[in-house]
Amino acid sequence: MMASGRSGQSAGAHTSSTQIKMPKKSTAKSVKRGSSDNDEQLPPKQSRLKHSDIPSPLCFNSPVSLFESLIQPMGTEQFFREYWEKKPLHLQRSDPSTASYYQSLFQLSDLQSLCSNNLEYYRDINVVRCINGKKKDELWKIQEKLECFFGALVGSNVYITPQESQGLPPHYDDVEVFILQLEGQKHWRLYSPTVPLAAEYSVESEERIGSPTHDIVLKAGDLLYFPRGTIHQAETPAGVDHSTHVTLSTYQRMSLGDLLLDIFPSLLCDRSKSEVSLRQGIPRRLLLGNSEGLDTARLLAARFRSLADEMETGMQEVTSTHMKRDFIMNRLPPYSQQELLTPSGKIPALEDMVCLRFKDHMVITVEPSQERTDEATELVISVLHSLKNQRESHMMGESCDEQDGLNISWGLQFPLSHLQALRQLQQAEQLAVDQLQLPTQEAKLSLVLALWSENLLVVL
Repeated sequence: MMASGRSGQSAGAHTSSTQIKMPKKSTAKSVKRGSSDNDEQLPPKQSRLKHSDIPSPLCFNSPVSLFESLIQPMGTEQFFREYWEKKPLHLQRSDPSTASYYQSLFQLSDLQSLCSNNLEYYRDINVVRCINGKKKDELWKIQEKLECFFGALVGSNVYITPQESQGLPPHYDDVEVFILQLEGQKHWRLYSPTVPLAAEYSVESEERIGSPTHDIVLKAGDLLYFPRGTIHQAETPAGVDHSTHVTLSTYQRMSLGDLLLDIFPSLLCDRSKSEVSLRQGIPRRLLLGNSEGLDTARLLAARFRSLADEMETGMQEVTSTHMKRDFIMNRLPPYSQQELLTPSGKIPALEDMVCLRFKDHMVITVEPSQERTDEATELVISVLHSLKNQRESHMMGESCDEQDGLNISWGLQFPLSHLQALRQLQQAEQLAVDQLQLPTQEAKLSLVLALWSENLLVVL
């Protein structure tokens, strides 16, 4: 049984892993569940652990400290150098406090209260078999910090599997996968990828996958990581009542190829308006297979080479508008969002020192204005943020174009002349309003007031 946060980022996929012993756009909705205050409704044997009684082995001081504590004792630099997108990693945790904390995220006993909260089959919960809720606050806290760390969406799925059962056949996913074993044990077999760093989900036949490269039994408190494309299957061993694990998954459609697809269409469109050579017609009868195709390829290569040179020297700015919008529109809001809906503190004045709030929850894009002409496109600055996002719609897959009132609800627009001042605020720990690189005092005040009104700026 799977309670999902995003089915498209499911239990992952993998090559030569290391075991360290210690003293994841196809989408699904969040499971609707009640408050953990419903614990008293459960039978005594199922009364779940209170998180307040469990010391967290994770450090939530910052996105970096959270990830460091998640993969300890391995260092972050070593992880990204040796494992990320390369091979699996199995961390064995013998410390009972880690296992207890993991169990506070979700337990089988949570299912009873979940089932009384208007679950919808397939959207919120799915039952699967392979033969031969709404996320808890702690998961919100973990996912929100990890989205800040990766700069990418982070999904979660909870899997509950009875003994001697397997939910899915051998397959690989299009996401980087981190598995936290909450209860019981799970036997994992990992196989060499047939499609390294796969860009889509696929089932593989037993005949094709060969022998496992890894044969691992996860116990409560253990962590398993494997890259997208790794073929895997898992089952609950005999003699183990059930297994519960949560899969955290990320980096779906976040490849360099995806970035190029985002950047190039608008870049070439804008360049065509200012460079007459790109507006010249293609050779006659080229589409019918004209033999001059090779000359055309050389001509196009020369145009791309010129563009690449300008990008490398900084003459041509690289902007990723659609990927930024998709991320900021679909990601989780900051933890404890309720206090963020209205501005607070002193209204900024010219003599004040100010700083941006929630930098990891905002993006700045440079994009064409809505008024397009045959002249060079006028560019505007958009400051987009996730402060008003709803947890219930996390990673539902709606595009930005399907949302109403984007600029009103999720961000602000400024003229291109404000870009340098916005970058000043992004890079500075604190800054005097009067030092903003804008031509007039009125423009400086207008900028900080707009940011303050969205709760993105605070007076120190």
